[in-house]
Amino acid sequence: MQCRYLPLSLLAALVAFTGQASAAEPVAPLPASPATIAANHAVLGRLPFADRQDFDDAKRGLVAAFAGSIKDAQGNVVWDTHQYDFLAAEKAPDSVNPSLWRMAQLNTHAGLFQVAERLYQVRGLDLANMTIIEGDDGLIIIDPLMVAETARAALDLYYSKRPHKPVVAVIYSHSHLDHFGGVRGVIDEADVRAGKVRVIAPDGFMDHAISENVLAGTAMLRRAMYQGGSLLPRGEQALVDSGLGKAAPRGGSVGLIAPTELIRKPQETLRISGVDLEFQLTPGTEAPAEMNLYLPQWHALGMAENATRMMHNVLTPRGAEVRDAKAWSKFLDDSLVRYGDKAEVMFVQHSWPTWGGERIRTELADQRDMYAFINNRTLHLLNQGLTPLEIADAVKQLPGELDRKWYLRGYYGNLAFNVRAVYQRYLGFYDGNPANLAPLPPEQADKRYVAAMGGADKVLGLVRQAMEQGDYRWAAELGNRLVFAEPDNRAAREAQAAALEQLGYAAESGVQRNMYLVGASELRNGLPPYKGRPVEDLVRAATPAMFFDLLAVRLDSDKALGHDMTLNWDFDEPAQSFALTLRNGVLTYREGASHAKPDVSLRMSKATLDRIALKQLDFPTALKQDALKLEGDAGKFKALMAAMSSFDPMFNIVTP
Repeated sequence: MQCRYLPLSLLAALVAFTGQASAAEPVAPLPASPATIAANHAVLGRLPFADRQDFDDAKRGLVAAFAGSIKDAQGNVVWDTHQYDFLAAEKAPDSVNPSLWRMAQLNTHAGLFQVAERLYQVRGLDLANMTIIEGDDGLIIIDPLMVAETARAALDLYYSKRPHKPVVAVIYSHSHLDHFGGVRGVIDEADVRAGKVRVIAPDGFMDHAISENVLAGTAMLRRAMYQGGSLLPRGEQALVDSGLGKAAPRGGSVGLIAPTELIRKPQETLRISGVDLEFQLTPGTEAPAEMNLYLPQWHALGMAENATRMMHNVLTPRGAEVRDAKAWSKFLDDSLVRYGDKAEVMFVQHSWPTWGGERIRTELADQRDMYAFINNRTLHLLNQGLTPLEIADAVKQLPGELDRKWYLRGYYGNLAFNVRAVYQRYLGFYDGNPANLAPLPPEQADKRYVAAMGGADKVLGLVRQAMEQGDYRWAAELGNRLVFAEPDNRAAREAQAAALEQLGYAAESGVQRNMYLVGASELRNGLPPYKGRPVEDLVRAATPAMFFDLLAVRLDSDKALGHDMTLNWDFDEPAQSFALTLRNGVLTYREGASHAKPDVSLRMSKATLDRIALKQLDFPTALKQDALKLEGDAGKFKALMAAMSSFDPMFNIVTP
């Protein structure tokens, strides 16, 4: 009997994903069509490309440039700046939206930068930035990147130009992996346990860092492959940027060292190594657990990921709980009121800083207005009866001058996507039309649509006609129906791939470009192999309750019917008890409880459970090694495990 578990963290698994293509030579993408070229060219006349302030700011304070690769202990390349050398071309190619090309070029600036007195950032060595504050007798690091290899390289780059002070504190600005996963590259957990290093995070950090992607983790992982473009090569017809940065590292070691202290009050001040840090909690904004900080000695405002130099996601396409655009706007206004008249530089954990009090106040106000508009305009229209798709079509741009501000462009988030997210937050996925209460699933409906439209050849002709007219959204909608009706129709798959490809070439959002182009690639080339692995720190940090939540999700209720049972599951080190009940094909549990007369009882350590979750051990071997004690009806426990499903993270998306 074996029990296999998926990684407990979506993004951790994504980091481990290599994105290798299938053995067959992949089908080459098509060039940009005349309609796409015209659409991209039109962007040049709508936006202020003559404004080069961002390019000056992205280079400002450069201490040491970085160009080259970062490898793991096995010699595998984790990060390579040279794969983006194609971005040196000044003019955007036909296959890239010029606005996205501009952002992609800005994100190529890699190295160590001085932000203010005793304040530095390492940018361009990972998806996020690592910020370093020079204390009197040690360093304070904000957000140690996604993997240990890039974090260590970033710290080494800093040490190559600055005094070699020890790291005395690490601050996690929020609960997303690209801001904590590289922590073991900059500090040793033994030093944390010995009290030599403080680890500080916002309230709720551990719960959200571990649990956000557990229950829907497999589906989120699959969707993240689209969003992050991990399946794509780098190039003019493939991945150019992710908006927030280049991309996630390929491979690398993800870790997590638990915080030693949490910021729990709305505003709280700490003094570390002679540096005063004022924290502002911002729960429910870009992350469920997030905080800004202010350094009064240097008038430096750190906005975490709450005021990135672009529109962010109200709902990330990989999937998560919908963020609160109203709260996001209010926290930005609070930052403006609290620090607007004090701050002389504003830095964030992606992209580059903003210098000058007036510029900072304007940018914070504009960001505030953007999220307020997204929230309020959506509510305004939904209260007039518009549905999500109608609202997305009606809200074509931000109002007034906001639409021409580079730091509000949709490089990561997207206006049409975000207004639908707000609709979902307030009213759910149902648009109110009874015809959509119980629609047919795509494969069934699309076969009927294709038949009603005159058959596959007729529909394929309509797709090609729409392509010739540059009507790619309609071509993709038609092509999707044809592919789901006849998934083995190679001509249909190629037509749909071509439609998605042109939509990707014209997308301003790096994320949307990635999703279109990954879909096109999979239609042509099929699915690549998956090579993910669990991340030990995240598995060990997961609570037993999270394990039982995931166990309940993995249970196949059809297989479990007829196997009702009660089960006591006890843990040593630390002592915890759980009373599990399998009834009517549904698994539930009570924490801190026990059944008086259970059918079966198990006792193990949390460390043993971790080894099983990491596939280093299975239940039969644990029994033989006396790492697991079982009393009662072993057959019932075996039946429970036999009813568990193992999810395949490489399920189809653009085909049935």
